Amino acid sequence: MALIAPARALVHPSFIEPELIITTSQPSGFMEAFAGGGLRVKIGPADKFVYVNRMDVRTQVAAQQASANLLPSATILLDYLQTATYLVRTRAEYSDLDTMDAGEWNVALPAAYRLASRQGIFQYIRTAALFGVNASNSEGLLNTPGATVVNLPPDIYGDTTMRTYDSGQLALFFLLQIQNAMTRMFMAGVPNRIVILGPQRILLQAQMTNIVQTTSYQRQGAGTATTAQVIKEVAGQFGYEVEFAFDDTLIGAGAAGADAVLLVVPEAIIASTPGVNTNEFATLSPTLQANTLQYADMAAPVEVTTPIVEGLDVTSRMRISSGWCIRSQAITVLSIPY
Repeated sequence: MALIAPARALVHPSFIEPELIITTSQPSGFMEAFAGGGLRVKIGPADKFVYVNRMDVRTQVAAQQASANLLPSATILLDYLQTATYLVRTRAEYSDLDTMDAGEWNVALPAAYRLASRQGIFQYIRTAALFGVNASNSEGLLNTPGATVVNLPPDIYGDTTMRTYDSGQLALFFLLQIQNAMTRMFMAGVPNRIVILGPQRILLQAQMTNIVQTTSYQRQGAGTATTAQVIKEVAGQFGYEVEFAFDDTLIGAGAAGADAVLLVVPEAIIASTPGVNTNEFATLSPTLQANTLQYADMAAPVEVTTPIVEGLDVTSRMRISSGWCIRSQAITVLSIPY
């Protein structure tokens, strides 16, 4: 990292505003797409892989009026999933002269380098979460094997882009994807959290400007509600909490250059019924209720400060996994042209 703090000539008397104009980056909401809304801080600094055990059951029974002499049994199959972890590192080197030069611009250089290092690592964690460190290994939520991939179909007027799409039909499209996700996961009627992660230009339009049109018949929210409000209101009436989160790295990440929007069910709520429960085996403990995971060895980068000639070397590091969906039914990748 380099410090560029040029000398300057100032007119006196003058006033120097003590506050700074700082470059702003998008505070991505990608973590909302993971179970618990954050990193799963469980691995060690040297762990190279994460393994999750998986169990499947198939039970046969005999049904007859007389007592059977030979009874079938249950078959329990044990298997495991795995994903690699990666060490993410960056460094900063500076001397007391650099600190004094930055001070002339009212900048605390150690704090600036610390925050710059953290931002770089956090942005890479976002990249690993969505696109994976090694996409050829099916890493990252967008590369989940078996994920449902859906293209936005033309609306009743033949429009195919977000800017021209019928607002009411767009709300029904998203609600249909939520319905399909719940159906795939056998979670119909089970209250749960759904996260819709996409670019600002897609989701903000759905939230702010896509007012559902009034037609010859009354639509849900027509004339007053936006697409996003209809989605939240209708889904909420049946116990599904819909959250919207923004990330502009998904611009152009869909099919044929369209924007990608991820519809994610981060947690698997074990569905059951009182009395005769046809999902009884799923109540076995311990059960991992997370669908989407990203592992880390700590919640924030660790800093290692080492003296060097005429200054300090500060290395920041974290060990992380890529974004990992262990139940592919929980991911729907929507391609929506802007």
